[in-house]
Amino acid sequence: MTTTRAPGAASGGAGAGTGTGTGTAVRSGSGAGGPLLLGVRHHGPGSARAVRAALDAAAPRVVLIEGPPEGDALLALAGDEAMRPPVALLAHAVDDPGRAAFWPLAEFSPEWVAIRWALAHDVPARFIDLPAAHSLALAAADDGPVDVGVHADESESEAGSVPASGCGGEGDGSRDDESVRIDPLAVLAEAAGYDDPERWWEDVIEHRGADRADDPFAPFAAVAEAMGALREEYGDGGPRRDLVREAHMRLQFRAARKEFGDDGVAVVCGAWHVPALGRKTTVAADRALLKGLPKVKTGMTWVPWTHRRLARDSGYGAGIDSPGWYGHLFGVPDRPVERWLTKVAGLLREEDRTVSSAHVIEAVRLAGTLAAMRGRPLAGLTETTDAVRAVMCEGSDVPLGLIHDRLIVGEVLGEVPDTAPAVPLQRDLTALQRTLRLKPEALERELDLDLRKELDAERGRLLHRLRLLGIDWGEPLVARPSTGTFRESWRLRWEPELYVRVAEAGVWGTTVLSAATAKAESRALAATALAEITALAERCLLAALPDALPVVMRALADRAALDADVGRLAQALPALARSLRYGDVRSTDTGALGDVAAGLAERICVGLPPACAGLDADGAAEMRGHLDGVHTAIGLLPDGHGRDLAGRWGAVLRTLAGRDTVPGVIRGRAARLLLDDGRLAEDEAARLMGLALSPGTPPTDAAAWIEGFVGGASGAGRQQAASSAGGMLLVHDERLLGLVDAWLTGVSAEAFTDVLPLLRRTFSAYEPGVRRTLGELVARGPANGGPAAPEATAPGFGPGLDEARADAVLPVLRLLLGAEGSGGADNSDDLLEATG
Repeated sequence: MTTTRAPGAASGGAGAGTGTGTGTAVRSGSGAGGPLLLGVRHHGPGSARAVRAALDAAAPRVVLIEGPPEGDALLALAGDEAMRPPVALLAHAVDDPGRAAFWPLAEFSPEWVAIRWALAHDVPARFIDLPAAHSLALAAADDGPVDVGVHADESESEAGSVPASGCGGEGDGSRDDESVRIDPLAVLAEAAGYDDPERWWEDVIEHRGADRADDPFAPFAAVAEAMGALREEYGDGGPRRDLVREAHMRLQFRAARKEFGDDGVAVVCGAWHVPALGRKTTVAADRALLKGLPKVKTGMTWVPWTHRRLARDSGYGAGIDSPGWYGHLFGVPDRPVERWLTKVAGLLREEDRTVSSAHVIEAVRLAGTLAAMRGRPLAGLTETTDAVRAVMCEGSDVPLGLIHDRLIVGEVLGEVPDTAPAVPLQRDLTALQRTLRLKPEALERELDLDLRKELDAERGRLLHRLRLLGIDWGEPLVARPSTGTFRESWRLRWEPELYVRVAEAGVWGTTVLSAATAKAESRALAATALAEITALAERCLLAALPDALPVVMRALADRAALDADVGRLAQALPALARSLRYGDVRSTDTGALGDVAAGLAERICVGLPPACAGLDADGAAEMRGHLDGVHTAIGLLPDGHGRDLAGRWGAVLRTLAGRDTVPGVIRGRAARLLLDDGRLAEDEAARLMGLALSPGTPPTDAAAWIEGFVGGASGAGRQQAASSAGGMLLVHDERLLGLVDAWLTGVSAEAFTDVLPLLRRTFSAYEPGVRRTLGELVARGPANGGPAAPEATAPGFGPGLDEARADAVLPVLRLLLGAEGSGGADNSDDLLEATG
């Protein structure tokens, strides 16, 4: 942090207006005159406290702040009671909303403190950095990152000239390989004997305390001198675009000094820029640097921000490691360590961990002891974390993950007033969020919807419409086990970048419904693949877009009529079947969609058998997936569409199961689907397996048949469950297991190496209990020379009753039923009869 004044101020500041140069001199605590230059670290609570104290002492008549000048018109909103940081200024190109930049501000950001101080004292505040109109245009010209802020369409880096420390400007991420990029905090920390820049900064600045009655300008003067020495040693130390930014800041600085006088100007900017503001340059030289810069029309507003997006690991180059911790240091009046550890204890108690007041007291003592041993003026985050691990977490790092996410970083989401500028689509979305009681939250949460309730149905439609627009506020989850289709599950998390997505989607309409409709119609007309259109039709039904559905259906019918590829038809049918199913749940008219689905199913029934002949291994695996999808889809088609197709589909499966030219994995899968549907007798299934595993069949073909028959259905969500079902089929039908066992023991050693990967892939998908049971059955079966397994009275049960094990439960049954009288086996039959 720095505070300097121009030498020209002693002579009335002539240099400010004429461009003879600025130059700087430190304003001392004795009250010497001159402009006040407050060099800060972005998002530093120590800097924020020092800025507030310096402004109180200097009482300037204008406050200049590093930031885009387009934001001047929005500064008054910072005083609104509804404005709660963290927030950010969002600038975007009007003609290309995806080209955007953010300037985040937290409660503990020095710039935010300066803005609030100016508003409270009725002092004008102005932003003096390079206008966003130039920054966005330069980024577009370079096809690279934006000068400042986080640009939503790039990597969100905010590198700046000093990316690691965040002590400089909010960076431009420019790829200037000729400049020497340094971390000033790392250099200063190393000079002071520290190996950790963050620890040095905390000891020197953050732990100074808010109530020290020393010179409010002293810390600025010290860091100003250090930054000046670093720039003398390393030069500008950053990208060349910083020179343009600093030239613009100097011009605004000169203009303010001319208007308000040297003593009336205070500047709050990154500490790295302070020496540049005092550099001797002419107005003409600075204007020459700005001449010819490209420019675009921009829009700007305030948007909520999150602590998580202030963290450095989010990709924000000027970010900090612990926004929640820094917010705590800035907000508490005293005893920061004690109050912090009390917060930690409260969080752990909410998670049902046993933490008492004694734990807090002991953790405070340990943190203080660790700070003393390490030579620190006050226990920092490292010491408190070590104390929490040892005292409250019993040495475990597992609870520390929760503490890091919820407290050290934090899940705080800021708020902005309704009067802030916004595109019409954003206003409509905000109104819908309030009506549907869906508050945007930074904390990830799950939302279960019952589509039979109107409120939940409207919520689901909104989330589906937003996903269609590319605004991924919610992510659909795999539905929990349910008997119907009336339930949806979502994972919600609001990210600041979604405001840019909303601005981008504004080109499609002024409301969520009209924008989603327009985008769906555009995608339908531009789609080239049948599966793409069917997926779009499904999304239109989920989002309840009745005006877009006719356009999508016309495109679907046209594409389906021209597409003769059975694989693409089979890939498209499941989405149509799901659309019919969900349309029925939402009371949507899907008659036209049902006709298209039935037509596709009929064409698949005709074309699938010849399409399955002569396929290689990869083609057979892909077609097997289509087979599973079509089988499920035909089962989902409602009455009137699926009833007359079921018989035709069964005939197709029988044809596939008995045709030798069809690959084994498809023949086996067709036989299994027929068996599961009750269309194939167990004896017939055993006959087909015997033929497939006969000695004349190549071992690889036989192994593929087994994979199709007892393996799982294709698809990540169903494979494990279906595989386990295939294993249970072998458990309960020992005839089939015996056939597989006899075939496997007869495979030659040379062929076994070839079939092993197929078999391992099939049987490894079974649950451990199923594999163990199969192993026990094989170990005692005829294939190992042992006696044949006795016939079970019921699948999965032994041949008779184990009376000793049955009698063991009788005392518990008597206790539960309140039965009196003598126990034992004599009246066990009566008790069993009484309990049914």
